Amino acid sequence: MLARTRTGISSWGLPLLAGLAATASGCGGSGPKTPSSSGRQATPPAYQAARAPLPPRGGPPWPAPPNPLSRARAAGLVPERREQLAYHVHAHLDVFLNGQAVTVPAGIGINVSDPGVHQSPGPGGTKEYGGISQCAKPCISPLHTHDSTGILHTESATVTPNRLGQFFTEWSVHLTPTCVGPFCAPTAPIAIFVDGARFQGDPRQIGLANHREIAIVIGSPPAQIPAAGDFSGA
Repeated sequence: MLARTRTGISSWGLPLLAGLAATASGCGGSGPKTPSSSGRQATPPAYQAARAPLPPRGGPPWPAPPNPLSRARAAGLVPERREQLAYHVHAHLDVFLNGQAVTVPAGIGINVSDPGVHQSPGPGGTKEYGGISQCAKPCISPLHTHDSTGILHTESATVTPNRLGQFFTEWSVHLTPTCVGPFCAPTAPIAIFVDGARFQGDPRQIGLANHREIAIVIGSPPAQIPAAGDFSGA
């Protein structure tokens, strides 16, 4: 009969069990796994950047300019006497400065003082502009904001897609590949995202396609870069 230990296992079997245990820990233990062994790719790091120094003047808030129709014409847009809906699309714009949202104001591209433009309570105690049946003279650009939700409305009589640069001209906020307002790289990091993906081209040429989400990040980013906009109120 084989000699047995107190545990009931023969002494010659202990080295064998130890080897099996080591093999098992190597196969299914908690040690680090490479992407090939786990079958999953490593998640790329989130966008990171330093804080942007605040300028002595020209920083946000950036209100809707007092001359909306001349700004619209400067953007190559032709104001109308009412909203034209032959081509009606909505894009969404987020602007962040050092992680904090910058308001995209209501009434960009709209002569809110025209009696044909109706006003109503908007989000957060702001005003909302629209409900235009017919103004006595041109009062609204085909590219405009009704409220402060960041939704950019293209409402035109022809199928003419607009671009982000045109909106910033209407807003009277400087926009180039390296600058937003008075913030310019490299002093102030600038990053553009479209539908959550980093955009490396000229932001002025970004088309305002339906349900497109555009995020402009100045300085340090927010906790999450939005990949989709909220169009429930459009």
